Amino acid sequence: MFPKALAAAAAAMLCTLSVHAQTVVTIGYAGALTGAQAHFGKDSERGIRLAMDEINATHPVIGGKAVQFALDAQDDGADPRIATTVAQRFADNRVSAVIGHQNSGTSIAVARIYAQQHIAELTPSATNPEFTRLGFDTTFRMLANDDYLGQALSQYVATQLRARRIAVIDDRTAYGQGIAEVFAREAEKAGAKIVAREYSTDKAFDFSAVLTRVKRENPDAIFFGGMDAQGGPMLKQMRQYSIAAPLVGGDGLCTAEMIRLAGAALDGNLFCADGGRSLAKMPGGAAFAAKFRQKYGEPVQLYAPYAYDAMTAIYRAAVAAQSTDPDKIVQALHHVSFSGVTGQIAFDERGDLRQPAATISTYKEGKKMALTEVSK
Repeated sequence: MFPKALAAAAAAMLCTLSVHAQTVVTIGYAGALTGAQAHFGKDSERGIRLAMDEINATHPVIGGKAVQFALDAQDDGADPRIATTVAQRFADNRVSAVIGHQNSGTSIAVARIYAQQHIAELTPSATNPEFTRLGFDTTFRMLANDDYLGQALSQYVATQLRARRIAVIDDRTAYGQGIAEVFAREAEKAGAKIVAREYSTDKAFDFSAVLTRVKRENPDAIFFGGMDAQGGPMLKQMRQYSIAAPLVGGDGLCTAEMIRLAGAALDGNLFCADGGRSLAKMPGGAAFAAKFRQKYGEPVQLYAPYAYDAMTAIYRAAVAAQSTDPDKIVQALHHVSFSGVTGQIAFDERGDLRQPAATISTYKEGKKMALTEVSK
């Protein structure tokens, strides 16, 4: 009995030593994990964890060392001030890379902090073009930017909805204002007239004054630069004010949560653009959706596939560099090229996707329905 017990103890000790011999590689994630936009933040976090679990299950070895990836997920509340504190924490802790931030305003606000430490910042959701035009080689975007989305939307509204009189509203955030300005500019190029330009905030839920002014202009369509937490109530109030024009918006409105937020007002009354292919048409979309639901018991909201691909890109960069050093990962990210869940992942000199795509969708009978896809 003694030799067997000794062998068992030795095996257990070796196993323990093996576990402890692993180098823990920390990846930071920052997004809104509480508040009105928490469904976006948690969706992305889940996408990252799904990728990380799959990577760790392969027992990765990088630079001759067994490694295990760990996620440090932080709530930045979609607030640039809080995001700055989170970013400084990641920089001080010397994480290997950061996935985030969730919003354009937060991503832009913290970009310099990561650049100074040469830590890669890969956003799965921020679409304001300025993010990758700050002159840093550490910024990367996993989906199309607002220039691309705004052009796709304006062309659809002009050619398919045949809207000539358009009202534009934005929530004054970096995302909302940015995509609204691109849309308005491109819509005018397409021959439309902007008959009203109104403003709100990302905390507002009562749009009575704005909609009263908009209604007077009798628009053919209303564009809203903002997120679903405001877009849902806005769409309900548009119907209460008997505004027949459809609501148009970017990826912030193109979510599963809109079904709950807008209720019956949603059906056929919203046209929105995602910064990528629809989940059903993504190369790995169907398989990803099934895995995601099996693991979390809920459907994908929107950004989880992009966050999954961001984690995969970091891992591939580390493998290519045979290093988990932040600087080496930044350098290698500029050369990654692979087929991800969302499509081909390869970055241009600014850190934007070389082959972006956009999908225009609407909602019918409580389901999101892709109408057309635009891609390079």
